[in-house]
Amino acid sequence: MNKIGVGIIGSGFISEIHVQSLRQVPEAEVVAVASLPKEQVRSFAERNGIGTWTVDYHELLSCKQVDLVILGVPNYLHAQITIDAAKEKKHVICEKPLCMNLEEADLMIRTCKEEDVKLMYAEELCFAPKYVRLKQLIEEGALGKVYLIKQSEKHFGPHSDWFWDVEKSGGGVALDMGCHAFLFFRWLFGKAEARSIYAQMGTYVHKKLTKGEDNSIVIVEFGDGQIGLAEDSWAKRGGMDDRAEVYGSEGVAYANLLMGNSILTYSQKGYGYAVEKAPATKGWSFAIYEESWNYGFPQEIQHFVRCVREDEEPLVTGEDGRAALEMIFAAYESAGKGRKIELPFRSKAKKPIDLYLDNR
Repeated sequence: MNKIGVGIIGSGFISEIHVQSLRQVPEAEVVAVASLPKEQVRSFAERNGIGTWTVDYHELLSCKQVDLVILGVPNYLHAQITIDAAKEKKHVICEKPLCMNLEEADLMIRTCKEEDVKLMYAEELCFAPKYVRLKQLIEEGALGKVYLIKQSEKHFGPHSDWFWDVEKSGGGVALDMGCHAFLFFRWLFGKAEARSIYAQMGTYVHKKLTKGEDNSIVIVEFGDGQIGLAEDSWAKRGGMDDRAEVYGSEGVAYANLLMGNSILTYSQKGYGYAVEKAPATKGWSFAIYEESWNYGFPQEIQHFVRCVREDEEPLVTGEDGRAALEMIFAAYESAGKGRKIELPFRSKAKKPIDLYLDNR
């Protein structure tokens, strides 16, 4: 096959990461970008050497050179763009979370199957080198029978304003970052099915910005009694903290995704390259290098491009994204009602946060 032609839909923070990652994938070429507003998408295209740009994603989908689209847009747009892309016979990489609700998830999955295109769910933690090695340790039996996995992702809030608007995002930090943890647990436990969820959520720092929660703790019980503990926060200062712990009958493993690889730095005046999710770099900070590689973004995109070229099954699918979304809905129901929620969980709620706000 020739190079896979990639269309980027979105021009914000995550789309910059996708473009940077694609530069490390020789089998793919970014041929077009679509986004709003006009000035932003034009600047994005010029900065990244993309020849075709538009404010209408339908124009991008009609481009014959585009084989695969990557969605880096607000959550409430995921479902419709995926469905439109599938009907134009474009493969789709959808950023997390998969969409706003379970009904949308089912429609996305069904449409992509009917149109014979791949729906790939962008969960980079499954490709982060340190976490890949962690999974290998588990599979090698180095830790014995694993009974508890903890995953924590904390910082002081998202890059874009739309995350704070629950009508566009669907929820707060449990949705934005808890979805990482839920799929991470499922991946490390060999795609085990979740059996129950218990969650606590609250808004402690950002009440003026959002109706959503800025801190969450979620306990997930899986089929064989294994436990996943997710701790996520938009209220933690000092930059990104992303780590995992695995406890087994024969050992334990600790993996600090970023701070363990960073340069502990003190600067009186600060420095230009901002630490992920940290508003300033004066004083002590963790200067991170090769950040996207440590996260697994280039490896993730390389894998998905190969899946399109070689017609392979993706490591992370739309069905996996739906499983994570189901856990998210159950977590919001649990936090709202203050009790454990059993899975499978069904809900016709339009967005996860409704189950929390309506039950408090």
